[in-house]
Amino acid sequence: MSETSISQDPIDDTASNKGPTAAEHAAGMADYLRAGERLADEINSRGPVRFDANGNLHPDILAAYWKNGFYVFEGVIDPGEIAELRADADNMLARAPVNREADVDAMGRPALGRDFAVEPYTFVRPLSDPWGGTSKLGGRHPSQMTQPRADANAPEDVPYLLRSMCQTMPSGLRLYGHPHLLAIAAGVNGDDFVPFNDAIFVKQPGLGGSVAWHQDGVTHWDAANWDEGIHGFNFQVQLYQTTPANCLWVIPATHKAGRADIKGMVAANDGSERLPGAVPLICKAGDVTMVNRQMVHGSFANTSPDLRISITFGFHRRTSVLGQTGALSVGKGDYYDAQRIFDRSAVIAVAIDARQQTHPDEASYHYQPFAGLEDDFRLNDATFERVIKDYNAKDLAI
Repeated sequence: MSETSISQDPIDDTASNKGPTAAEHAAGMADYLRAGERLADEINSRGPVRFDANGNLHPDILAAYWKNGFYVFEGVIDPGEIAELRADADNMLARAPVNREADVDAMGRPALGRDFAVEPYTFVRPLSDPWGGTSKLGGRHPSQMTQPRADANAPEDVPYLLRSMCQTMPSGLRLYGHPHLLAIAAGVNGDDFVPFNDAIFVKQPGLGGSVAWHQDGVTHWDAANWDEGIHGFNFQVQLYQTTPANCLWVIPATHKAGRADIKGMVAANDGSERLPGAVPLICKAGDVTMVNRQMVHGSFANTSPDLRISITFGFHRRTSVLGQTGALSVGKGDYYDAQRIFDRSAVIAVAIDARQQTHPDEASYHYQPFAGLEDDFRLNDATFERVIKDYNAKDLAI
């Protein structure tokens, strides 16, 4: 599975002891990273958020997104909000179990989220690839990334994914209601867009695991009405500057070509996962990437000295979801009728009000599916219990 579609499958990630050392891996990647950075500069699918005179996402941005399958929005989240998000993410990490089997955190307190409907933490072995070359997630990660050997003093387990940000992070709920991000979602998926899911990727320096090359979509590959946007997109909000060594990589325009033969692509590249034509999504803190879920994308083990924390959440067209059943081990088999879609989309309505309560001078986004219902979804104790608690048990995955 990809960086941008989050699995709840159990992880079996016993890393090989035959891989390169972390230092050898970093040195071996150097030329590839430079080549990718040059290509990213040439494509230049990036810039600040812009809207037209009617408040719609600027057509030049939409054209670049549909051409390349990605866009990097620069400077969307201001430094004050980034500081709040970092603090809340740090708190989630501090309250994580000390390893995947533990019930207490590093201070001996009960770990956060053991009573949640969806486990909020996923751990992996340092520098491992938990899905590549396995049958997990329908075998969508057919070729395993190189698994470097971590230093001898590395911990047995490291955090890989954090979930439930709207429930555990007040700043995360407010971010979910960001007016510019929601307006972008409407520009791509229509005013009646619906949510997918969310997760936070953590790539600690010299420890963070990889995500093997993959495409996210499952449901609609063979649909008669298939097109390049039918499986939606994902945002990643970057809490720290990302580099070619730790960021998400994409292969431009692969969202247009249907289901890719990723295993064949690796085989044709002499068995190397350093696929040609890939570009790194290099960002500053506060930048937000938008990636089509049909893109071939992934990330390498983080043998760099730089931390990456990326808040990931996605959106679909309503027509792509209505009448479908769950996929990707996210409520797999659940039927997505209008009520299920409404219940999960209500998180957006509450998030908009949460943001308005702390950003009263900011123009709120008006979410069309909840027009006239705003007073029923104000953030308070009752709506938190009714809408936000265990909200991600109702995620909409296709």
